[in-house]
Parts: sequence; structure tokens; C-alpha cells
Amino acid sequence: MANFYSDNDDLKFYVDHYIDWPELVDLTELHFNAKDAPKDWKEAVGGYRDVLELVGQFVADEVAPRARALDAEGMHLGKDGAVQGGPAHETIFAALKEMGVYGLCVPRELGGMNFPTMVYFLVNELFARGDVSTMTHFAFHTGTAAILTHYSLHEGSAKLNEVGAPISTRFDAAIQEIMAGNAWGSMDLTEPGAGSDLAQIRTRARLDANGVWRVTGNKIFITSGHGKYHLVLAKTEDQESLEALSLFVVPTAAAGADRLKGYVDRVEEKIGHHGSATCSVQFEDAEAMLIGAPGEGFKLMLLLMNNARIGVGFEGIGLSEAAVRMARDYAASRRTMGKTIDSHELIADYLDEMETTVQGLRALAVEGAIAEEMGTRLEYLHKQGGADKNGADTVRRIRRLKRRARLVTPLIKFASAEFAVWIARMNMQIHGGYGYVRDYDAERLLRDALVLPIYEGTSQIQALMALKDHLGAAVKSPQRFLQKLAAAKLEAVSSRDKLERTYWTMRSQCYSALQHILLRTARDKWSTAISAPLPRFLDSFLKEWDPRRDFSYGLLHAEHLARMLADVEIAGALLAQARRFGERREIALRFMERAEPRVHYNWDLVVHTGERVLGKVRRAADAARASATPTGGPDAVTTH
Repeated sequence: MANFYSDNDDLKFYVDHYIDWPELVDLTELHFNAKDAPKDWKEAVGGYRDVLELVGQFVADEVAPRARALDAEGMHLGKDGAVQGGPAHETIFAALKEMGVYGLCVPRELGGMNFPTMVYFLVNELFARGDVSTMTHFAFHTGTAAILTHYSLHEGSAKLNEVGAPISTRFDAAIQEIMAGNAWGSMDLTEPGAGSDLAQIRTRARLDANGVWRVTGNKIFITSGHGKYHLVLAKTEDQESLEALSLFVVPTAAAGADRLKGYVDRVEEKIGHHGSATCSVQFEDAEAMLIGAPGEGFKLMLLLMNNARIGVGFEGIGLSEAAVRMARDYAASRRTMGKTIDSHELIADYLDEMETTVQGLRALAVEGAIAEEMGTRLEYLHKQGGADKNGADTVRRIRRLKRRARLVTPLIKFASAEFAVWIARMNMQIHGGYGYVRDYDAERLLRDALVLPIYEGTSQIQALMALKDHLGAAVKSPQRFLQKLAAAKLEAVSSRDKLERTYWTMRSQCYSALQHILLRTARDKWSTAISAPLPRFLDSFLKEWDPRRDFSYGLLHAEHLARMLADVEIAGALLAQARRFGERREIALRFMERAEPRVHYNWDLVVHTGERVLGKVRRAADAARASATPTGGPDAVTTH
């Protein structure tokens, strides 16, 4: 069978040509001052390629052929309280344990491989192409070991050597156990009634008489929640706010042990991802270790969530890659009307758009992953006093990278998840009736894809984040926003290169949609404020803003805007590649040919629709308020 890394020329392009390895390796290796560091960046990248080749072969030979078995066997809660997978799951993870890849991103001084997070993301794509449930479980081994190291560095509990590398952390025992393949972790956020709105979390943490933190509560929909090390978000203050949340490591004992204080009480029956356990976890006065300080929980969890969302982006890309190849292979073998169906115009168009979309998604995901990692590593070295000699320039660059990562991360998750469902759906359609039966894998890929727009923050949450960040930037600096809008419009008509003109046309329409939302929001707020008494008019218009009421037009169109932004950012990433690498121009042309009409369509929706739905929502809200207000004045009494 093919190697899932070496048979993917688009993926190899980033490793061989695009990623700025010299700087990234230099930062990862702390300027090559460590005793066991590679001699230069080329030697380090050679090691990265070896691992990508190894994983690519392993996934092709061992994971992909078992994907159907993983789907059929599932994960189950036994009578002894242990969660178990079938033979396929056990075989794969026993082999991964022997391979010793769980320390991929753990510093070398702690026994890890000291690879960049970028390599971890690429490895995740390879696993996802073979089977997404295997990828998610692998990710919670490797990712937990890495994030515990990062948290120890953040809180200052890690011991560093003379070059700034951690030689011990507060979580060494857990990190070593995970790297050995004997344990893994999970991210425990969601609760009944508290999914996207984390301020509604009810799980509580308290200090006992001996100064030990103890956590009590129920977490649901926890991926790989049958692991030993749980990163649990719990309230340490009795209030409904993000500032009341703190983050804990809660180790649970083996199933059936007398000292068990945290346990799985249910494994969800899902339509897909059958090889990944999604658990309900109960904590009953479970002993816990506070990470950082009380009240820092949401901020600390964001460090993990941002990487997780980029990881889901690569997961969607891997699944989409599998769906495209499956569709292409079937279309090349299926004959109708005297020719294979890949020669029929409709199918050829589908295949072209599916392949182009995957290439575009990968471009944005790689750019976002680089920005996230470079910003984090530069910030760490700067705090250690070793980033570079010009501190002010470094601080500005860190801010640019972090701002860039913040802007594109929700778009990566949003676009990759939504397009993965569409690509899996088109793969099924190309298979026709065979796609709907279990003799073929098209239906499995579609079932597996459907969760991507839901977990690690729904597509709607990602769209709202994108709306908030872009509107916030425009409101903070309206003059700069208008300058960007004018510049984009000018470039759209004056650029000599058709590719440049197409990109700037898309970009200017995106700015125009933002401008329309801002003007509409201001107009609505003005209408509300002008009805207030004159002395309160300015305060009402300038200060008294209700995000849920005053930004309703933007909230309504958040997904339309997110679709525009994702297409524009992908087009920008591909355009930047085309400027440096002539062979990438054709991909940029293909993508913009598809994306420009989508951007215009979504612009049309933002500018010309929404009044009817908003009116319906307002009338319903007014009716609800009226029914909640007792009649007969303030002293009226109602009886039931």
C-alpha cells in the first residue's frame, strides 16, 4: 500500500519548500545550545521527514486497512467500569506504544523528541486520512504530554537548565507515563447545560482541611475521557463568569479501584467516530492539582483549545483527503455510457473542486499553525531573554503573530469542518447507490465528518469569534479600516495581474460586508438612543451597548461573514505562495475561480437579507417580555 506522506505532493510541498524551517528549528532547539541538539536545521528536518515517512507508512499499512473494523467494533463500557475497544483498536495502539511517538513535542531534556508542533499537526493529518477516531485518540496522548509541559513552564514550576530548557516539571510522573504509552489525557469542559457557554459550568472545586483541592461534578462528551489525566475546568468562585473558572489536573485511578474518585459512567453511542470513546465522567470529591492560579482556568484552557481547533482543522483535511482519493479512484473505475464517470463533465467538476478545496484548506491551516507556534516560541524565548537583541522589534512581531493566529484559527476550524462534510457528501454522491451502503466506505467517511462542525467549538461559535474579532478591529481603528477598504478597492481595479485583481475584489467585498454590518448596527443603535431623554442621549449611543441586542444584525450574518473571511484568507495564502513558487499559481487560480462567486453570494446575503428574520426574532422577544410582566401595575398579584 502507498505511504500516506510520500504519495501526497501537496503536503510534501510544505515540508520541502514552504515552512521556514531554519527559524522554527532554531527556536525549537533554543539556538542549538542544548547538549543533544542536532548540529543544524537540516539535520533536524531530516528527522522530521523520517517520522512523517514512518507515520505515513504505518497509517497506510496498519490504520487505514482497519478503519472499517474500528467502526464496527466501537468502544464500550465493561461491567468492571473499564472502557475497552476491539482488536483493531488494541492492535493499533499497542504498535504505537512500541513506536514511542507520544513524546513528539515534549522537550528532549524530559525524554521527548523535541519536535515542533507543526510536525505534530502534519502527523495528525496523516492519521486522520487513515481513520479520524484513531487520530483523536493519538492526539490526546501526544497533546496532553506537551500541554502539561507548557503549563508547568507557564506557572513557573518547571526547573530550567542554563539554556532555558525544562529539565523537570511538576507533572513529570504524568508526562513520563503518557510518553511510555501507559496513560493519556482528556480535556474536560462540557457539562449538561454548559457547552458553548462555559460560564454556566457547575463543576466545583474546593480546598479541603488539608489544603488539597477536590473536584465534584459531571462532564459529558469527553473525547478519550477514559484516560488517567483529566484537564478539568471547574468553578472556584460562586458566580456565573469566566473569571470564576480554574483549571485542574485530576488523575483518576484504574477502573474498579477502591480509591476511585473519578470514573466513566457512560460511553456515548454515536453515528460516527466509533473507534474513539466519548465519555460521561463523574468526579466525586476527586483529588486535584490546581494549574496556575485560581481564576486563570479559561485563559489556560484557551492555550489548549487554540491548538485543538487547529488540530481539528488538520483532522478535517485528512478526512477530506481520504474522501477525494476514494471518489477519484471510484470514478476512474466506474463506467457508464461508454466511458469512466470521471470523464463526465459533472463528475470531473466535482472532483476538481474537491481537490482544490483540500489544497486551499491545507494552505490556511499551515499558515495558522506557523503563526501560533512561532508566536508562542518567540514569546517564551523573549521572556527568557534569548529571543534576539532588539527586544522592541521582537515584542511587535510576537503581537503580530498572535493577532494573526487569533484571526485565522476560528476560520481554519470553521472552514475545514464545514468543507469536510461537503467533500464527504460529494464522495458519497459520486459513488451513487454504492455510497449509501456499507459495502463501501463512503458512508463511513460522511458519518465521521458530521461531528467536525460540532466538537471543539461549533461552527457557529467559530463564526461568532471571527465576527467579534473583525468588528472589534474595525471599531477600534475605523480610520485604518476605511483605508484598508479603499486600498482593496483600488487594487481590485488597478492590479495588472488577474490573480491579484481577483483576490483584491474578494477582499474588498469582505470589507464592504463588514462596513455594512457596522453601519447597520450604528443606525439601529442611533434609532434606539434618540428615543432616550436628551441628557442621556450621548451615553445611550456611545456607552450603553448590549452585545446581544445591539449587534443582532451582525450575529445573524456571522456565518455568511465567516465563509467570506475563510475564502479570502485561503485565497491570500495561496496568492502568497504563487508569488514565491510559480508552480503554485495554478492552484491559486483554481481556488479563486471557485471562491470569488461564493464571496459575492455571501456579500449579497449580508447586504440584502435578514430584515424578515430579525423582525420575527424581535416580535418573539417582545411577546416573551410582555407575558413575563404581571398586569395590573407593580402591586398586582398573580396566582396559579
